[in-house]
Amino acid sequence: MAGRINDDDVKAVRDAVPIDAVVSDYLQLRSAGGGNLKGLCPFHDEKSPSFQVSPSKGLFHCFGCQEGGDTIAFVMKIDHLSFSETVERLAAKAGITLRYEEGGYNPASQRGERTRLVEAHKIAAEFYVEQLSGAEAETGRKFLAERGFDQAAAEHFGVGYSPVGWDHLTRFLRGKGFTDKELLLSGLSQDGRRGPIDRFRGRLMWPIRDISGEVVGFGARKLREDDNGPKYLNTPETSIYKKSQVLYGVDLAKKDIAKASRAVVVEGYTDVMACHLAGVTTAIATCGTAFGGDHIKILRRLLMDNGSARVIFTFDGDAAGQKAALRAFEDDQKFAAETYIAIAPDGMDPCELRLAKGDEAVQDLVQPRTPLFEFAIRQIVARYDLETPAGRAAALDEAAPIVARIKNGSSQHEVAVQLAGILGILDTQFVVKRVAQMARWARDRGGRGPAPAPERRSQQSQSQSYGTPAPQGSTGPALNLRSPAHRTERELLKLALQRPELVSPAFDAYGEDEFTAPPYAAVRRAIEDAGGAEQGLESAPEYLARVRDAAPNDAVRAMVTELAVEVFHGKTIDEVYAGQQLVQVRLRAVDRRVRDVTGTLTRLGTQSDPDHYAAVQKELWVLQQYGQSLRNDGAAAL
Repeated sequence: MAGRINDDDVKAVRDAVPIDAVVSDYLQLRSAGGGNLKGLCPFHDEKSPSFQVSPSKGLFHCFGCQEGGDTIAFVMKIDHLSFSETVERLAAKAGITLRYEEGGYNPASQRGERTRLVEAHKIAAEFYVEQLSGAEAETGRKFLAERGFDQAAAEHFGVGYSPVGWDHLTRFLRGKGFTDKELLLSGLSQDGRRGPIDRFRGRLMWPIRDISGEVVGFGARKLREDDNGPKYLNTPETSIYKKSQVLYGVDLAKKDIAKASRAVVVEGYTDVMACHLAGVTTAIATCGTAFGGDHIKILRRLLMDNGSARVIFTFDGDAAGQKAALRAFEDDQKFAAETYIAIAPDGMDPCELRLAKGDEAVQDLVQPRTPLFEFAIRQIVARYDLETPAGRAAALDEAAPIVARIKNGSSQHEVAVQLAGILGILDTQFVVKRVAQMARWARDRGGRGPAPAPERRSQQSQSQSYGTPAPQGSTGPALNLRSPAHRTERELLKLALQRPELVSPAFDAYGEDEFTAPPYAAVRRAIEDAGGAEQGLESAPEYLARVRDAAPNDAVRAMVTELAVEVFHGKTIDEVYAGQQLVQVRLRAVDRRVRDVTGTLTRLGTQSDPDHYAAVQKELWVLQQYGQSLRNDGAAAL
C-alpha cells in the first residue's frame, strides 16, 4: 500500500495551485463581486450561475446544490479521483515533488488506478506521435496531406500512428512498468491468444482529451484495405473514458468558446482540425456517438448561457446528417443559448469544404444560418403534401408538438406564427392556439407540485443535520433567510470567516446560544474549536482549512464553505459595518434573555424565596442596562 502524503506537501499543493485556475479548466468564470467569481455549477443542472469561487480563500461553493470545498475537493469531485490521486495530479501541475510517509517515495506502480490509466494514455500518445514519422506510417501522412494537414497541423493536434504489429505498444508500456491488468483496463490493449495485444494496429491515431487536457482515449482511422475493422475505432468505455461525456477538441477550444460565447459542433476529428486551421477555433466534435445531454452540460458551463450565446451544428447534408440534426433538436431546450444548423453547399463537411474552397468558406459556413428549430420543422413538413388540406393538417399535427416544447413563451408564439406561414395556413391564430394548447397539455402531464420551502424544515431536523442539540423545549425558528435575525447572524459568521480582523477579538466572546439557527450555532462552534476568529489574522487559507477540519460533519463543513465564499450584503465592509452586525446579534441575544428572565420573575411571584427572587431581579436589571448601552453606544458597549 502506498505511503501517506506528507501534510506539508499537501499544504504546499493547495497553496501553489490557484483554485480559479483549476476550476476555469472546466467552466467559464465571471466576476461575482467582492473578489469572488461565479459560473454554472458543474455538479448539477442550472440556468443561472450559483456556483462561486473565492480565489483569496481557495474555496468554492454552489448555493444551488451545496457542493463546496477547496481545490483538492473540487478535482476529487469532478474527476472522481481519490485524495492521493488528486494531490499527485495537482503536484505534477505545480512541479512539486511529493514525500510519502510510511514507506518513502511512492513508486509509480502503486499510484491510484485513474492516475495510472491517464499516465499510460499520455505515454501512448507520445509513442504514436513518434511512430508517425517512420517509414511504415507513409500511408498515414499521405492521408493527412490529402486532406490539407501538414506536419505542423498533425503536431498541434497530437495525431500519431499505431504500428501494424500485434503488440508494439503493449511491450513498450510494459517496459515503462505497466502491468497487463492496467493495459487491459486502459483499453490500449485487448486479450489475445497468448496474452494482451494492441487494440489499435496500423491506424492513424487522434488523442482524445478531457476538458482539462488529459489524454483519456483515442480515435483510430483505418488506413489499410486488409483491415477488417470499422472505419473509425475508438477506445472502449473505461473508468476514464465515457464517450457520452467527452468532446473532441474541447481542450483546445474551451477558452475561445467562453470568450466568444459560441461553439461549433462538427462530426469528426478532421472536421475539427479543418475548422481550427481555418480560424474557427471554437469547433468541437463528439467521439463516435450522438450529441447528447452530457455534451450539453459541458458546453453550457463554458457558454454561461448568456443571451448572446450560440451553438452552431454542422451536419452533412445527407439523410444521416439530417437525422443527426433532428436528434440534436431533441435536446435543444436544454440550452439557453440559441441553436443553429449550417449545411455546406453540395453536402460537404468542413474538411472537404476547406480543401475545395479554402479557409474563408469554412468561416462563412459557421456564421449562424438556419435556427435549429426551423430546420427541424422544415424537415418534418417536407414529408407532406402541403397542396392539400389533409397534408397541411397532418404536417401541423406532427410539427406543432415540436414548437410546443419551446419553453420561452414569446419565442413559442413567434415560431408558431412562422409554422403557419410554412404550412400555408392563413388562420395564424388557429396554429398559435393549437401550439399553446399542446404546451399546456405537456405541462399538465409532466407537472409536479413545488418542492417544500427550505424554511419549513423543523428546528429539530436541522439540529440533527448540523450535529447541534436542539434546546430543551425550544420553539425557536428554523433557518429562514427572510428572518432579520438569521440574516444578521449569517453576516456576522461571514465576517468571522472572511474578514476576521474586523470582528476580532469581540467575536470570540460570543457563545453558541447567541446564534438562533442550528446551522449557524454549529459553525460558531467549529470556529471556536479551530482556535477562534483571531487565528484568521495570520493566514486566511490555513484558518479556513482548520475551521473546515473542525466541523463535525459534511453538513457543517458545507455551511462553512458557503459562508466563506458568499458575498456580503453591505456596500461597504468596514469596522462600522462589522460593529453593526456584532451589536445586532448580541442585542437580540440580550433581548431574548430579558424575556426569559421576565417570565421567570412572573412565575416566581413575590411569595418565592426572597434571595432567589432578588437575584433574578438583579440579573434582569443588569440585562436591561446592557441592552440600553448597546442601543445607545453601539460597538463601544461590547
